[in-house]
Amino acid sequence: MPLPPCGDKQHSRLHNYLSYKTLEQTAIFTVESSAAKGKIVNDPVYGFIRIPAGLVFELTEHPYVQRLRRIRQLGLTGFVYPGANHTRFQHALGALHLMSQAIQSIRSKGTPVTPAEEEAVSTAILLHDIGHGPFSHALENSLMEGIRHEDLSILLMEKLNRDLDNRLKTALRIFRNRYPKKFLFQLVSGQLDMDRMDYLRRDSFFTGVTEGTIGSDRIIKMLNVVNDQLVVEIKGIYSIEKFLIARRLMYWQVYFHKTVIVAEQLLLKLLQRVRELSNRGIRVFATPSLDFFIRGKIEKKDVCPWTGSEYQLEIIKHFTGLDDNDLLASAKVWQHHPDPVLSELSRRLITRKLFAIEMQPGPFERGKTETLLKKAGRQWDLNRNDSRYLVFTGSISNHAYSAHDEQIKILLKNGKTADVTAVSEMLGTDVLSKRVRKYYLCYPKEIRT
Repeated sequence: MPLPPCGDKQHSRLHNYLSYKTLEQTAIFTVESSAAKGKIVNDPVYGFIRIPAGLVFELTEHPYVQRLRRIRQLGLTGFVYPGANHTRFQHALGALHLMSQAIQSIRSKGTPVTPAEEEAVSTAILLHDIGHGPFSHALENSLMEGIRHEDLSILLMEKLNRDLDNRLKTALRIFRNRYPKKFLFQLVSGQLDMDRMDYLRRDSFFTGVTEGTIGSDRIIKMLNVVNDQLVVEIKGIYSIEKFLIARRLMYWQVYFHKTVIVAEQLLLKLLQRVRELSNRGIRVFATPSLDFFIRGKIEKKDVCPWTGSEYQLEIIKHFTGLDDNDLLASAKVWQHHPDPVLSELSRRLITRKLFAIEMQPGPFERGKTETLLKKAGRQWDLNRNDSRYLVFTGSISNHAYSAHDEQIKILLKNGKTADVTAVSEMLGTDVLSKRVRKYYLCYPKEIRT
């Protein structure tokens, strides 16, 4: 590019031009330096954490990962706990930080982990949630029926692997549990993985629910590997007990809080109504990426396995362009749609005018549900099918520990290992593995009986 001519004004332009080029070169140098050295980030939960140089740093800067800044970690839980507006991006960095600590702890006890394996397992944990859609778990299986966020994470990792000259090959093998060192997979996806370790501590911090606080530092320091299996030294048994209790409490006090359930069900009903109207040929506003999923019927075969087909790339394009903002912006417009169900559901979501919710151990009597359906029909002049968007039932269930999955093994002083339920004096299988199921009934408060 030629330099501008001289003169009074020209000198000023020359100065500006040279200043711009200097800044441009400095910016390029800064990016290159960051990629070479990694980065330090100040996290409210752990303090200063390090993003390692190389592939992990490159991926952190990638649009697929940056999109997680616009996905709420806890969906609509902020309707109950106002501080719970942290993002999947923060969680990904936190899990990455804990993975670094876990690898250091395991290495210090004689288990070899090569630098390449550390980079791969760090990549796997960083990307473990890139397949989450808007509002995280709230819309799981809704945008694409029968497709889990783990399936989408693998799809996006395959795309990144192709774009980055096969550099994610080992990370994908670990993520799929196809790598010889099984304990690396357990660190990414297990009953004591870095994912759970971070989300319990982080969600507890941002919701203010102190019952969910766990001693992640001590648990990580107690980690070891025996016969290619992740174990916890006996000295860490009390920290594991607290971890399992905290998980149980967080589910019923935060993740399955009755107001969170009704808010997320409202969001699901809203999306269901939009799709029904679209299928009937009724035009409904939506952002381009959201419209793609509303109008299309994507099946699991379209996502798995990786093919790199044009349609699969189109799915990736629109999915990575989708976040919480698409749904919120669309819902603001839907408040004024002529369809009474869509406008009512949208108004309630935007203004937080949530339904009433009742919960009990067993199913609700059919007569009660029928009475509420009739009241809703009269109140909003709806037929029976449309009334079901305002009155509905369902159930939720959870257990703190699964004895059928890979167990949490405790390393005893004699060198043998045992399941945590056999070692704990406080928590037995009947307590930890018991699945608790609750049934809920939702309806507008205006028709409360």
